[in-house]
Amino acid sequence: MNRRPTLIAALTLTAAAALTLSACGSDDSSKDDNDKIAGADTGGGVSASPTASASTAANRPKIELPSDLSYAFDWPKTGNQDKDAVLADGEQSIKAVDLAIVNQDALDKAYPYYYEGEAAVGVQKFVQEYVDAKASITGAYRFYNPEVAVDKDGTASLSYCEDQGKAYVKDLKTNKVKKTKVTADSYVIYHTSLKKNDKGVWAIQKIVSQRGSAKCQP
Repeated sequence: MNRRPTLIAALTLTAAAALTLSACGSDDSSKDDNDKIAGADTGGGVSASPTASASTAANRPKIELPSDLSYAFDWPKTGNQDKDAVLADGEQSIKAVDLAIVNQDALDKAYPYYYEGEAAVGVQKFVQEYVDAKASITGAYRFYNPEVAVDKDGTASLSYCEDQGKAYVKDLKTNKVKKTKVTADSYVIYHTSLKKNDKGVWAIQKIVSQRGSAKCQP
């Protein structure tokens, strides 16, 4: 789960978190090129409601994020109901993780709606790194180049790119934002495996991510 910036190079991170909490676009050359996680790696202001294709699921959690976070999802609808539902649930899953970071709660109630099994465990560890470091996130995130496939057995795959060039870590002790220069590592590709659960949600089971992917470079 290489979602979000990585905090500071001095932090010792678990291999499962793979986010390295140093800032997005960090020039830390010591990190691995490939980030693999068994679980998950996260408009401005309050997040929008899930799209119609995803809103049929019951008891969907409300996700409200602070105004210093903004999102651009450059993945238009495909016209296929199942694929569009995967994209919509993928969007909400990203924001749900961010909500847990903002709330400083590794057991936040929103993300388990979108992550199951190994992925949910990975998200919990990922968010806990931020909680332990007393750090949050701020800035603008852009997601693009989605590729989605849905199988007849109720499983799906979703790959996409993330631009973290304008996303940063915020130290909650000092309220200072750590800004770093944009590099090739500011661009991350994600490969997710999903399964439609009994709630009708396309829940993430596993994620593999890689920084500096050539496919995601501008």
